[in-house]
Amino acid sequence: MRHRNLWEGMCSYENLLLAYKKARKHKTTRQYVLEFEANLQNNLLQLQKELVSQKYKPKPLKTFIIADPKIRKISKSDFRDRIVHHALCNIIEPIFERTFICDSFANRKGKGALNAIERFGNFKRKASRNNSRKCFVLKADIRHYFEKVDHAILTRIINKKIKDPRILSLIKIILQNYKTRLLGKGMPLGNLTSQFFANVYLNELDYFVKQNLKAKYYIRYVDDFVILHHDKGVLSEYQRKINLFLSRNLELELHPDKSRITTLHRGICFLGFKIFYYHRLLKKSNARKMRRKLQDLKKEYCFGNVPYDIIYDSAEGWLAYAKHANAYRLRKEFACRFEKDFPNEISTKEINRLEKWLGDKKLG
Repeated sequence: MRHRNLWEGMCSYENLLLAYKKARKHKTTRQYVLEFEANLQNNLLQLQKELVSQKYKPKPLKTFIIADPKIRKISKSDFRDRIVHHALCNIIEPIFERTFICDSFANRKGKGALNAIERFGNFKRKASRNNSRKCFVLKADIRHYFEKVDHAILTRIINKKIKDPRILSLIKIILQNYKTRLLGKGMPLGNLTSQFFANVYLNELDYFVKQNLKAKYYIRYVDDFVILHHDKGVLSEYQRKINLFLSRNLELELHPDKSRITTLHRGICFLGFKIFYYHRLLKKSNARKMRRKLQDLKKEYCFGNVPYDIIYDSAEGWLAYAKHANAYRLRKEFACRFEKDFPNEISTKEINRLEKWLGDKKLG
């Protein structure tokens, strides 16, 4: 089924208002959001006018470097352009979501890294027959993925489902706003559209692995994927065929240093955990990253740039994440440090929980 008349829904005021609400999430106190919000209706109507007349042009991306833990180049779109990205994804994401395989876990509702880890646990039991036979894992990574995505190939893949020329034209405008050394290639890290297009592009790989290779135990998270099997030779053949498919069909290749086959009993590093059969550990780099983030948030808090609620949510989220590893001491140490850094603060969540508890106690 090809979807031809999507532009009217894309440009509707209701869709742009919804996109604005999504774009401002967790950023309501930022100055650029407050400035846009001060004249919200006129700003959205002006954006709508530019889109309808097809005169919309995005502003240049702002690029900065982060160490997370490895050095990455992040390209940030203007807030106005982020609204357009959300508006576009509101319309086309449901169309492609129906085509994605169950075991693609990145940037999808109801999926995420923790669900991917749980799925890995399910697969390791099946592939090893409850640890009664040796289990091998192909852990692979696509080399320079976001820098190598080919615009023409991506457009051709999207065109299989989307036939509205105005939608396709907008997608090209968004893609071409990111400049790289390779003409017609690359997507910026940090854009919502990049996250979505990353899944669309590698959905081709997902179908090849599932339909052509008939791999049962396959999980992908963005450009990282694992395949489990009891036969190392089968995984070696999978690796060879996947590399050939990527080269011929998507102009990509597996990272030679980060793609290897190993046994499960040695532990598999995947999505921030080192996974063994009977337990899993949190990667040391993950803990270091969270400590650095907490220190950065503390500095911002001292300058009045970040409210305590955001810091509390971040810490609570990491502790919930760390619970999925055998890391009791690490979590206890982190919680103690957090309480020491913010001894006199209480979050809105904590107040709501206390009020609910007091209310339940009165009713009891």
